Amino acid sequence: MDEVTVRFVGGPADGLVRAVPAESDGAPPRRWIMRHPGGTGPTQPGPDHLYERDQPDGHGGWSMRFVRTDAYGVSE
Repeated sequence: MDEVTVRFVGGPADGLVRAVPAESDGAPPRRWIMRHPGGTGPTQPGPDHLYERDQPDGHGGWSMRFVRTDAYGVSE
């Protein structure tokens, strides 16, 4: 499976750069749920942070913008 590099903009993952699975056209998924932006999570489920695909960055990556935070599992 191919991956694409995204930079998360806004919300708790602001500035985080991460590889995510790429769609067939090479773009990231239209929506991405981030649970533990720091890479380590609590033993109890935390909130879901919803991000949406924004735009390519001109260097082969994309940005994803923060939309909202929901209670665990609500975004799915």
